[in-house]
Amino acid sequence: MRLLSTYLIGLVFGVGISISGMANPAKVLNFFDFAGTWDPSLAFVMGGAVIVAFIGYRLVLKRPAPVMDQKFHLPSNSKIDAKLVGGSLVFGIGWGIAGFCPGGALPALGTGNTDVFIFTAALIAGIFAAKGLGAMMVNRAVTKAH
Repeated sequence: MRLLSTYLIGLVFGVGISISGMANPAKVLNFFDFAGTWDPSLAFVMGGAVIVAFIGYRLVLKRPAPVMDQKFHLPSNSKIDAKLVGGSLVFGIGWGIAGFCPGGALPALGTGNTDVFIFTAALIAGIFAAKGLGAMMVNRAVTKAH
């Protein structure tokens, strides 16, 4: 049942991303083009998502536990640090250059567009590079401490 619900949630998300235009890099890039062909429609998509998430969290977190788990798994770190800011900058720059974010690129894989596959491959490579860099920094810090 859990696998089926995960699939259905992903399907609804992917369909929503596709219908809203967030899987279309031209539409996304026009959203960022304030001096040219600015398209504000994605601001309404994002605003609607924030409102739905805000209400959803308020309702769901009143429950003692999720329907399909023992407890809620919420972030415990609320610090705004260099890692968070740096990751946000890399995400935003990549989104602005490519016109894709992970949430929009994964449903767009179904289009067969080569650009989406290149972006997704670069995304996966970036994830591994970030993990490797993070592990290297931890090892360096441990070595310095000794």
